[in-house]
Amino acid sequence: MTTFVLDTLAYADTLKAGGFSEQQAATLARTTAEILDRLTTARPSVADPESNPRPAAEIFPLELKRDLAKAKGRLTLLNWMIGLNLALTLTVVWRVFN
Repeated sequence: MTTFVLDTLAYADTLKAGGFSEQQAATLARTTAEILDRLTTARPSVADPESNPRPAAEIFPLELKRDLAKAKGRLTLLNWMIGLNLALTLTVVWRVFN
């Protein structure tokens, strides 16, 4: 498992060099470290499959494939309808002017 360690002192020094006050830099560094700690420890365990729902990357491609198949079928039907309509219109125009 990869762990992430934030050097809050170096981060605070960088913020001070960027124009933050001592108190602002210390508060922002401490808060950022707390947020990163919560984000990295709040994840469900990989060993417990029930706490691991399927990732969105596995769900969305299936939905996209289904939606694309439907759209392709509808476009095929639309192409046939337009072709038939064009053929009938040309037949009527040919009969009228011929």
